[in-house]
Amino acid sequence: MTSSLRRILPPTTLERDLALQCVLSAFATGSFLTGTAVFFTQIVGLTGSQVGLGMSVAGIVTLLLSLPLGRLSDRVGAKPLWAISALVEALLYFAWPLAGGMLAFVALLSLLAAISTAGNTGRNVYRIAVFPREVRVRALAYMRSARNVGYTLGALAGGIALAIGTRTAITAVPILTGGLLVLNALMVSRLPRIDRPEQPVNHDEEYAAPAPPAWRNLGFVTLSVCNGVLNSNQVLLNVVVPLWLVERTDAPHTLLAWLFGTNTVMAVLLQVRASRGSETVNGALRAVRLSGWAFILSCLVIGVTHETVGWVSIVLIWLGHVTITGAELWQSAADWGLQSELSDHRRLGDYQGVWGLGYQAQPIIFPGLFTFLALQWGEPGWGVIAAIGVLAAVVSHPAARAAQRFLERSGASYAGPAAEVTATPATP
Repeated sequence: MTSSLRRILPPTTLERDLALQCVLSAFATGSFLTGTAVFFTQIVGLTGSQVGLGMSVAGIVTLLLSLPLGRLSDRVGAKPLWAISALVEALLYFAWPLAGGMLAFVALLSLLAAISTAGNTGRNVYRIAVFPREVRVRALAYMRSARNVGYTLGALAGGIALAIGTRTAITAVPILTGGLLVLNALMVSRLPRIDRPEQPVNHDEEYAAPAPPAWRNLGFVTLSVCNGVLNSNQVLLNVVVPLWLVERTDAPHTLLAWLFGTNTVMAVLLQVRASRGSETVNGALRAVRLSGWAFILSCLVIGVTHETVGWVSIVLIWLGHVTITGAELWQSAADWGLQSELSDHRRLGDYQGVWGLGYQAQPIIFPGLFTFLALQWGEPGWGVIAAIGVLAAVVSHPAARAAQRFLERSGASYAGPAAEVTATPATP
């Protein structure tokens, strides 16, 4: 392996295998997501409002299932849940060309959301448990960079189908996605096995459990909410800034392509660097602060562009998008450090279920709220958005300390994952 490749690729075999799996799965889902609006309207035969309603129902299903599916991971094991869910998800994509009408759309989308949530829970638990603490955040950063590569490739594939524009080409996209996800399920099944924690988990909350349920760790619950708020940078990137550019500035609409391209390139090239030092709670909280400052700066910069013209608007919007991407990179780093260090490893699935609540509430609350604040209130609205980010970053610190104290009182397990992995590939 050349020195240039060593700088780009993850340093261990297991990290490279998981990064490749991320490229494949993101390629698969990215190809379908690119053309969902066209597929659902032209092939399934829905209106835009029906599509939105169906997605809202699926979001509610995901929110309701987060906790029980987290506990299911603790019962059956992370890798089996991930592998089975990956295969079922692939089969569900094969069913999309057969769907017709609103009822079939909602049923299939809700079922897909449930299976995807189960798979994501198993995947997240596996990725925390399979790596030693000093390697974990770095490995997750490489995987996130790999997913951005996969989504880009998927968008290109979906874009080709949309450019062809025939019914056959558009219908082929979910078939392609399903086929790639079958390969993904095979890759997941071949990953090293991790052993279950030696200390059993008592799921009957009427008796004293050796590991208290995650919802009793109020600091961790609060931290998951704060993390979900800070993750609303995704709403700014994908919803609010594009609408703001189109409706409130004189910047050319073609700038949107450059903005999304900038975000993708930064995420691929800088995520690992942005994650350095976030392996500890203190380091993760530092990343929270950096993410919060970048979030604030983005709001302040973009908020003034309704009064600027020409190249000034273009440059300021681009700079605002760069700082939002910085908020995204540091927030991701903080996310990985906090959830892995502040989860009880005897109940990793349970803790993942709680952690996911913040993420799943975010798309329900913030698209409408932030769009209203920015487009209706203008610059003061951007100030309110910034204040929401500040509040989340500030509250994260006492919440993290409270979560730490809870784990100490409950004798939390930080079992060395390296000793629990079976047949982990050797470091080159």
